[in-house]
Amino acid sequence: MKKNIIYTCLAFGLTLSSCEDFLKENPTGSLTTSSEVSSPEIARAFVDGALSQITVFNNGGGGWGGNNASLTEFMTGKADGNSQTEAFKFFDLEYDSRAFYIDNWWSGMYSGIARANLAIQKVGEIPTLPAETKKNMIAEARTMRALYYFQLVRMFGDVPKLTELVTSLDEVQTPRSPVKEIYDEIIIPDLLEAEKSTLPWRDANGRTSMGLIKTLLADVYLTYSGFPVQGGPQGYAESAKRSKEIIDNGTYSLFTEYTDMILPANRNTKEFIFQVQHEKDIRNNGLTPVTLPAFRGIAAYSDEYGGLIPRKEFVESYEKGDKRAQEKQFFYTYYKGHPNDYPAGDVRRDSLNLGGYFIYKYFDKQAVDNDAKANINYTIYRYAQVLLMYAEASNRAEGKPNAQAMKALNDIRTRAKLPAITTTNMDEFEKAVWAERYFELCFEGKMWFDIIRTRKVRNDVTKKWDDFVGHRTVYGKSFTEKNLLFPIPRRETDNNKSLEQNPGF
Repeated sequence: MKKNIIYTCLAFGLTLSSCEDFLKENPTGSLTTSSEVSSPEIARAFVDGALSQITVFNNGGGGWGGNNASLTEFMTGKADGNSQTEAFKFFDLEYDSRAFYIDNWWSGMYSGIARANLAIQKVGEIPTLPAETKKNMIAEARTMRALYYFQLVRMFGDVPKLTELVTSLDEVQTPRSPVKEIYDEIIIPDLLEAEKSTLPWRDANGRTSMGLIKTLLADVYLTYSGFPVQGGPQGYAESAKRSKEIIDNGTYSLFTEYTDMILPANRNTKEFIFQVQHEKDIRNNGLTPVTLPAFRGIAAYSDEYGGLIPRKEFVESYEKGDKRAQEKQFFYTYYKGHPNDYPAGDVRRDSLNLGGYFIYKYFDKQAVDNDAKANINYTIYRYAQVLLMYAEASNRAEGKPNAQAMKALNDIRTRAKLPAITTTNMDEFEKAVWAERYFELCFEGKMWFDIIRTRKVRNDVTKKWDDFVGHRTVYGKSFTEKNLLFPIPRRETDNNKSLEQNPGF
């Protein structure tokens, strides 16, 4: 039984002009798996369709004040969000296969995979595309497929392997394939093939670039060398190789100020390698109101959710003098009361104590003060992570930090106004890098995956590294083996009887 999957112009995120061009070629107004396509514009639409699902990384979800990005932050024990509907399930480690966030991630990533599979096939069938154009477009789709699968295996472990278009109901009943097989047969081969393309090192419009391909490879190999695959020292060497290529290429560099990262004018520039794109009048960034203090009256937004906020213990565990922990760098504790909530003459119009720490990384001043339309992007990869990946991977590959690894780590610390790390002991240096990843990349969707691949958790109270199993969070809950993976969504196991649930759920 043939099943055609319909994609409208909106599904691909096309512009109005693209839709007009599309209608000139095919007046049905839709793309199906049986469509004959020949123009570069339609090929571009297929590839952009694969790219469009990165919006899942920070889509709203989980009820009032929720966002998909919050899921892994809640799991770390470093974030709060008591005004958010589903937060308590993760604080208390009581989530199950019906949890809303979990279903969002599973379905969103597989939707992206389906679109990438479609793009790879359909673009490959267009005989009139120049060879290099076709190669680069397929490289973009392969990179997206690798990214979606990378997210899935880190969250769920073994997952169904789908690399072709689903054309019959029988193909929906697909069992799970081992994590290592997904890496070895999809993620790594897709990226190695994409690496052969001639894509530019940076794409100013936020599409796939060589910078993203190399960064994703570096991240994949670093993760592959850790748990659960434990792929060996070669993975560290391959990770170091890719991150070094990015460093040596010179396309990317650190912003001078942390606040440069929350200026809409700086989207897709300098430190940013790959971001979810936002436009204030089309799709503004929903994390801005989610991270505002709840009901404090500082913003033009009608709702200030308080749905994702940092734990005091985490913020106060930064080193003394760390610039990132200072006011209005990564966090803030004061802001002016908004005229909508505080009358003229009220001293709180000038300064309002918010009663705790809040995340400044998603603070769009124009949106907060004026129009409630955040125009900043959500970052998936930035150059600071590349520096830290090189420092960690090369240290492991060589058995000690080399001069470039020391510089990479200390470039991050210099910007934070911290003294240089000087140890040449492999284990001490590694833990110093892990700590910098915690502090530099906090609330960017990285920390939980670091915890999973290292099986270590930094204790914010003792400032020591605890084993994952048995670590007691600030919520008084202890991690067990069960918590290393999320459950397969109940809806999926109900529909696909070949899926076995993860242990403990």
